[in-house]
Amino acid sequence: MTDIDIDLKNREDVLTKLKHIPASIITNTVKKHNTGVYFHNIPHDPSTNLSTISYKEAEDLGYFKIDLLNVNIYEHVKNEAHLNTLLKREPGWDLFLHKEIVQQLFHIHDHYDIVAQMQPRSIDQLAMVLAIIRPAKRNLLGQQWSIIKKQVWLKPNDNSYYFKKSHAISYAYAIIVQLNSLCELAESADA
Repeated sequence: MTDIDIDLKNREDVLTKLKHIPASIITNTVKKHNTGVYFHNIPHDPSTNLSTISYKEAEDLGYFKIDLLNVNIYEHVKNEAHLNTLLKREPGWDLFLHKEIVQQLFHIHDHYDIVAQMQPRSIDQLAMVLAIIRPAKRNLLGQQWSIIKKQVWLKPNDNSYYFKKSHAISYAYAIIVQLNSLCELAESADA
């Protein structure tokens, strides 16, 4: 199964410029998929422009869905060079101990207690925190990092929701970009 997510500052700006067909969720009714689109010709309803094949079935038929996600962490990123600067800047890891900071951050804003308990000090540790937030790995909360590292990326046998390492690492970097961007804004406001 292919799962491609592309994070955008404003997905609607992009979609107005590209020919696409929105993916559908088809159960008893047809509903527009929140983020999925096709950039190739897939059977669709000409009046709604929605795919007439559920996104789950479409993949089996060889259609390729891409999820375009609105991610507000890019709001203050000026360009690619600025993004790279934010990525390379070592974050203030102690900022994860401040609830008012964590509450502003992508994906962890509702999980201050877990973040504060785990106290991540690296991208890898922050990625593991993101995985522990998920139900399948919640049992690792409070364990030593060496134990967590051995178990956190293993696929659960019961199909419960968990985070793949690739997603968790990507989101950890996104959080660091956002945190460093917030720090940069605060520094420029103080100047």
